[in-house]
Amino acid sequence: MADTIILGISAYFHDSAAALIRNGEIVAAASEERFSREKGDSAFPSQSVAYCLKEAGIAIDDLFAIGFYDKPVLKFDRILSTYLSIAPRGFTQFRKSGPIWLAEKLWIETNIRKELGGYKGSMYFSEHHESHAASAFYPSPFQEAAILTIDGVGEWATSSQALGRGAEIEIIKEMRWPDSLGLLYSAFTYYTGFKVNSGEYKVMGLAPYGTPRFVQTIYDNLVDLKDDGSFALNQDYFDYLGGLTMTNENFDRLFGGPPRVPESQLTQKEMDLARSVQDVCEEIMLRMARSLHAETGQKNLCLAGGVALNCVGNGRILREGPFEDIWIQPAAGDAGGSLGVAQLIWHRECKAPRQADGRKDSMKGAYLGPSFTDDEIESYLKRVGAIYTKVERDHLLRETAKMLAEGKIVGWFNGRMEFGPRALGSRSILGDPRNSTMQAEMNIKIKFREGFRPFAPSVLSERAADYFDLDRDSPYMLIVAPVKEERRIPKAPETAELWGIDQLNVVRSDIPAVTHIDYSARVQTVSRDANRDYYDLISEFDRLTGCPVLVNTSFNVRGEPIVCTPQEAYTCFMRTHIDTLVIGPFLLHKGEQEKFVEAEDWRWRYQLD
Repeated sequence: MADTIILGISAYFHDSAAALIRNGEIVAAASEERFSREKGDSAFPSQSVAYCLKEAGIAIDDLFAIGFYDKPVLKFDRILSTYLSIAPRGFTQFRKSGPIWLAEKLWIETNIRKELGGYKGSMYFSEHHESHAASAFYPSPFQEAAILTIDGVGEWATSSQALGRGAEIEIIKEMRWPDSLGLLYSAFTYYTGFKVNSGEYKVMGLAPYGTPRFVQTIYDNLVDLKDDGSFALNQDYFDYLGGLTMTNENFDRLFGGPPRVPESQLTQKEMDLARSVQDVCEEIMLRMARSLHAETGQKNLCLAGGVALNCVGNGRILREGPFEDIWIQPAAGDAGGSLGVAQLIWHRECKAPRQADGRKDSMKGAYLGPSFTDDEIESYLKRVGAIYTKVERDHLLRETAKMLAEGKIVGWFNGRMEFGPRALGSRSILGDPRNSTMQAEMNIKIKFREGFRPFAPSVLSERAADYFDLDRDSPYMLIVAPVKEERRIPKAPETAELWGIDQLNVVRSDIPAVTHIDYSARVQTVSRDANRDYYDLISEFDRLTGCPVLVNTSFNVRGEPIVCTPQEAYTCFMRTHIDTLVIGPFLLHKGEQEKFVEAEDWRWRYQLD
């Protein structure tokens, strides 16, 4: 019997991606930005598609079907209806986007077939939030679950509540445009001087430095919130319906001035705004979760959509919400929609049954991207004249752990690339969490980014409860948990009066490099069956130091997509103050390398996020 192979695609809006499944099993998935090197690339994911087909060992004509993650005609209906409802106010925006829709986005099926060399097979389109719901439920370990999806907007829906049973997903209710939690958060992202669709996580990271002094202002003027988590946004304060910005002059007057100029100095006002919108976001997420639980009676919850990347909110749902367990799609944004639509075709069109085992998800640790053989890596290293040593595995792990214990910063390139925005131990920069200067050093000298941004801990799964108030696995770094009380260091009298960003360098625990100023951490638990090499490295570090935790941040610099290839890993290593590169079985020390010279300044290539 022939294999049933399905390709899912998300494209043309942001975070283009492709995913491929064979007989329901996830074979490959990757975002286009990792190949094109353009952050958040929205173009057709031709390189991602080529990778997926190569990984599966097939040609395009071997596919049973291709799926697209939303319905462009419905999306255009929403856009056109919005412009007509506010005319003539939205003319400037329509003049900018209308021709693109009429020339390209309304003809997505034709464009996809053309991009794929005249593909003649079946094509299916799912609604945006159905794709999110499918990506959340089908790979989860649950046979039955409530499903909550929250983002900016799809076609008309901005969030959905659904019920998953076996192979069936039923959408129960939706919130619709223009009332959107994702767009509310993006409005504050814009106003605090960060880039929409990529800077939201900065707002989340900045929030603990602030006080929630604007929460009541938000409720009184912007958000009419109901008990069930539904709400209406007061459009008198926003500009996204028909303008070119997220907020307007009324918003400026309400919060005492114009938006912060990007890259200008952060003030306490931005910190307080971040804290306030984060508190509102968490409250809405909690109310939605409680309402969905009351509606379905389910004990498990699955989450997807861009707002599901708000790991502080996820942590509160886990600790304070009514569900026994939650599972979050690691590629929760639009990229994950490519996987969702492929799985919808498998279960709906192919009538394939589904049986979850209740314990383990089917995401394969999100290690679904390209890998490279030792020969491929060595060939590249020789070509660029790198000085390296090939090291036997156990010795490599011991040497790497020893360097980390000595305070070295290590670039770690190992196995298949991750799918989703988090580095999970395949394309990571690692450090010692016990080092009180590690956060500042990695932010400023390695990542070239704002010093306030926190780093995540990777911890052996069986030891997580020794360090964090977390009673289950968090393999995808999507849950924030408190650092345990016994790990915390009380504030010294001389630091008690510090405020805002001045709190950054205060040592708060025995793992200060991963302890945020509110004693929280965005935890990744690591199990040996998910990533053997990374688990064994942390175990070796634990053997040397008594600490089963490493600092883990993505292998890239600010504005750059996470590295995909050996070339990108080596280049990032040489451009930054990373001390050591471990790439497959090869060990490279910075001090042994020849001077790295580029023809032009590389920083102009990356748009600041």
